[in-house]
Amino acid sequence: MTHDLHVHRFGPAGPVQVLAIHGLTGHGYRWRRLATEHLPEFTVAAPDLIGHGRSSYAAPWTIEANVTALATLVENEAEGPVLVVGHSFGGAIALNLAAACPDLVAGLVLLDPAIGLDGQWMHEISESMLASPDYPDRDEARTEKFSGSWADVDPAELEEDLDEHLIALPNGRYGWRICVPAMMSYWSELARDIVLPRTGTPTTLVRAQWTDPPYVSDALLDGLSDRLGTDFTLVDFACQHMVPHARPEETAKVIRDLLGAD
Repeated sequence: MTHDLHVHRFGPAGPVQVLAIHGLTGHGYRWRRLATEHLPEFTVAAPDLIGHGRSSYAAPWTIEANVTALATLVENEAEGPVLVVGHSFGGAIALNLAAACPDLVAGLVLLDPAIGLDGQWMHEISESMLASPDYPDRDEARTEKFSGSWADVDPAELEEDLDEHLIALPNGRYGWRICVPAMMSYWSELARDIVLPRTGTPTTLVRAQWTDPPYVSDALLDGLSDRLGTDFTLVDFACQHMVPHARPEETAKVIRDLLGAD
């Protein structure tokens, strides 16, 4: 099945240079501030993943389905391999895209990637989400974000996220612009085995030091280091999980370094 992705585009017109992949329950517009305020000269494509935002909600809800859709996007809108930036679940998809379609990926920036996670932990998260998938009002949605992984993000950016992503539901409550059954499938996908890019793929992994429990495992770090050697760089940021939003300037520098830009 072919999935249509809704793509948010930032920067000048022209071939895509950076593919930005959001995390689970997120959306592509979430990259707007980083792209427009810190990387304005680069052409960035930031799609809503399958089951997210304004993209197709049709099954299958798998990493492979997203990889296929993203590969088609790059093939159609880039003139060669692109730098792939992935946050959280987007990091897992970025790694799988690099492994499946190495000729489309010039390099990887993995922002607190979530891959190879504990299956019991994923069960607990998915059960919690299924039991309480929505909110009585915007205030409760805001409070949940700001008291958790968004605690160190500019409150104005959180408000922008709520404007884009929080919608009124038929039951009179409010929820994210997502397909909840797809999210259940994706939590399981995060427990799959770690996949590594081809040897020679320049890769920088940014680890969020305040994420507890951590998403980045020793197994992932060891695998990347063994596979890539000097092409792999680990950087630690003192922040919560929402790395590109909590530390946009530092994140932009990591991206610029891999793009070879001053």
